Amino acid sequence: MKNALKGRKVSLSQSTMIKVMSPLDANHYGYVHGGAIMRAVDEAAFITGTRHARRNIVTAAMDNMSFANPVRLGDLLILKASVNFVGRTSMEVGVRIEAEDPVTGDNRLIGRAYATMVALDELGKPTFIAPLILETKADKKRNSDAKRRRENRLKLRPKN
Repeated sequence: MKNALKGRKVSLSQSTMIKVMSPLDANHYGYVHGGAIMRAVDEAAFITGTRHARRNIVTAAMDNMSFANPVRLGDLLILKASVNFVGRTSMEVGVRIEAEDPVTGDNRLIGRAYATMVALDELGKPTFIAPLILETKADKKRNSDAKRRRENRLKLRPKN
Protein backbone atom coordinates (compact mmCIF):
# COMPACT_ATOMS: atom_id res chain seq x y z
CA MET A 1 0.00 0.00 0.00
CA LYS A 2 2.82 2.42 0.78
CA ASN A 3 4.05 2.20 -2.80
CA ALA A 4 0.61 3.32 -3.98
CA LEU A 5 0.91 6.54 -2.01
CA LYS A 6 2.34 9.51 -3.87
CA GLY A 7 5.06 11.42 -2.05
CA ARG A 8 4.39 14.90 -0.70
CA LYS A 9 6.81 17.82 -0.53
CA VAL A 10 7.85 19.20 2.85
CA SER A 11 6.75 22.70 1.78
CA LEU A 12 3.14 21.61 1.13
CA SER A 13 2.44 20.89 4.79
CA GLN A 14 4.58 23.47 6.62
CA SER A 15 2.60 25.84 8.80
CA THR A 16 3.02 28.86 11.04
CA MET A 17 0.61 29.30 13.92
CA ILE A 18 0.47 32.55 15.89
CA LYS A 19 -1.40 32.82 19.17
CA VAL A 20 -1.62 35.72 21.60
CA MET A 21 -0.90 34.66 25.18
CA SER A 22 -3.87 35.59 27.38
CA PRO A 23 -4.48 35.59 31.15
CA LEU A 24 -5.82 32.03 30.84
CA ASP A 25 -2.36 30.93 29.63
CA ALA A 26 -0.35 32.66 32.38
CA ASN A 27 0.32 32.44 36.09
CA HIS A 28 -0.25 35.34 38.51
CA TYR A 29 3.28 36.66 37.81
CA GLY A 30 2.50 37.13 34.11
CA TYR A 31 4.52 34.20 32.77
CA VAL A 32 2.94 31.65 30.44
CA HIS A 33 2.57 28.10 31.78
CA GLY A 34 4.76 25.50 30.07
CA GLY A 35 1.66 23.37 29.60
CA ALA A 36 -0.02 26.12 27.55
CA ILE A 37 3.02 26.22 25.27
CA MET A 38 3.07 22.42 25.01
CA ARG A 39 -0.61 22.39 24.02
CA ALA A 40 0.07 24.96 21.29
CA VAL A 41 3.03 22.87 20.07
CA ASP A 42 0.75 19.81 19.87
CA GLU A 43 -1.82 21.81 17.87
CA ALA A 44 0.82 23.08 15.43
CA ALA A 45 2.18 19.53 14.98
CA PHE A 46 -1.37 18.26 14.40
CA ILE A 47 -2.03 20.89 11.72
CA THR A 48 1.19 20.16 9.83
CA GLY A 49 0.94 16.38 10.25
CA THR A 50 -2.66 16.34 9.06
CA ARG A 51 -1.76 18.44 6.03
CA HIS A 52 0.87 15.85 5.11
CA ALA A 53 -1.09 12.67 5.91
CA ARG A 54 -4.49 14.03 4.76
CA ARG A 55 -6.15 11.92 7.42
CA ASN A 56 -6.68 11.77 11.15
CA ILE A 57 -3.49 11.67 13.19
CA VAL A 58 -2.72 11.37 16.89
CA THR A 59 0.29 12.29 18.99
CA ALA A 60 2.26 9.19 19.98
CA ALA A 61 5.22 10.93 21.65
CA MET A 62 6.75 14.30 22.36
CA ASP A 63 10.50 14.60 22.78
CA ASN A 64 12.10 16.38 25.69
CA MET A 65 11.15 20.06 25.66
CA SER A 66 13.04 22.81 27.44
CA PHE A 67 12.41 26.53 27.45
CA ALA A 68 15.37 28.83 26.70
CA ASN A 69 13.42 32.02 27.47
CA PRO A 70 10.16 32.87 29.23
CA VAL A 71 6.95 33.73 27.42
CA ARG A 72 4.98 36.59 28.95
CA LEU A 73 1.35 37.54 29.06
CA GLY A 74 0.54 39.46 25.88
CA ASP A 75 3.38 37.95 23.85
CA LEU A 76 2.67 36.41 20.47
CA LEU A 77 3.59 32.73 20.52
CA ILE A 78 4.88 31.78 17.07
CA LEU A 79 5.06 28.10 16.15
CA LYS A 80 6.70 27.06 12.88
CA ALA A 81 6.04 23.41 12.09
CA SER A 82 7.47 21.10 9.45
CA VAL A 83 7.40 17.36 8.75
CA ASN A 84 10.99 16.16 9.24
CA PHE A 85 10.68 12.41 8.70
CA VAL A 86 8.05 9.90 7.56
CA GLY A 87 8.09 6.20 8.36
CA ARG A 88 5.38 3.68 7.44
CA THR A 89 2.60 4.89 9.76
CA SER A 90 4.30 7.61 11.80
CA MET A 91 6.08 10.88 11.19
CA GLU A 92 8.14 13.37 13.12
CA VAL A 93 6.93 16.96 13.09
CA GLY A 94 9.42 19.55 14.28
CA VAL A 95 8.13 22.76 15.84
CA ARG A 96 10.25 25.89 16.34
CA ILE A 97 8.84 27.96 19.22
CA GLU A 98 9.32 31.72 19.29
CA ALA A 99 7.80 34.59 21.24
CA GLU A 100 7.38 38.14 19.99
CA ASP A 101 6.61 41.30 21.90
CA PRO A 102 3.84 42.73 19.69
CA VAL A 103 4.68 46.34 20.66
CA THR A 104 8.46 46.33 20.18
CA GLY A 105 8.70 43.49 17.65
CA ASP A 106 11.46 41.86 19.71
CA ASN A 107 11.58 38.14 18.89
CA ARG A 108 13.00 35.42 21.16
CA LEU A 109 13.69 31.76 20.52
CA ILE A 110 11.84 29.75 23.17
CA GLY A 111 12.84 26.28 22.05
CA ARG A 112 12.16 23.38 19.72
CA ALA A 113 9.95 20.34 20.06
CA TYR A 114 9.61 17.12 18.10
CA ALA A 115 6.29 15.29 18.01
CA THR A 116 5.81 11.76 16.73
CA MET A 117 2.42 11.57 15.05
CA VAL A 118 0.64 8.39 13.89
CA ALA A 119 -1.87 8.28 11.03
CA LEU A 120 -5.13 6.42 11.65
CA ASP A 121 -7.56 4.81 9.24
CA GLU A 122 -11.36 4.96 9.53
CA LEU A 123 -11.28 2.20 12.18
CA GLY A 124 -8.71 4.01 14.31
CA LYS A 125 -5.87 1.68 13.33
CA PRO A 126 -2.41 2.89 12.22
CA THR A 127 -2.21 3.29 8.45
CA PHE A 128 0.37 4.17 5.83
CA ILE A 129 1.51 7.75 5.26
CA ALA A 130 2.67 9.26 1.97
CA PRO A 131 6.47 9.40 1.70
CA LEU A 132 8.24 12.71 2.25
CA ILE A 133 9.87 14.53 -0.67
CA LEU A 134 12.89 16.49 0.56
CA GLU A 135 13.37 19.69 -1.43
CA THR A 136 16.16 21.71 0.19
CA LYS A 137 19.41 21.25 2.07
CA ALA A 138 17.56 22.29 5.23
CA ASP A 139 14.93 19.58 4.60
CA LYS A 140 17.68 16.98 4.18
CA LYS A 141 19.43 18.10 7.38
CA ARG A 142 16.17 18.00 9.40
CA ASN A 143 15.45 14.54 7.95
CA SER A 144 18.90 13.24 8.87
CA ASP A 145 18.59 14.64 12.41
CA ALA A 146 15.08 13.17 12.71
CA LYS A 147 16.34 9.69 11.73
CA ARG A 148 18.93 9.89 14.51
CA ARG A 149 16.27 10.98 17.05
CA ARG A 150 14.01 8.12 15.87
CA GLU A 151 16.77 5.56 16.41
CA ASN A 152 17.26 6.90 19.94
CA ARG A 153 13.52 6.80 20.68
CA LEU A 154 13.29 3.21 19.47
CA LYS A 155 16.17 2.19 21.76
CA LEU A 156 14.30 3.66 24.75
CA ARG A 157 10.99 2.01 23.87
CA PRO A 158 9.85 -0.59 26.42
CA LYS A 159 10.05 -4.19 25.26
CA ASN A 160 6.83 -6.25 25.38
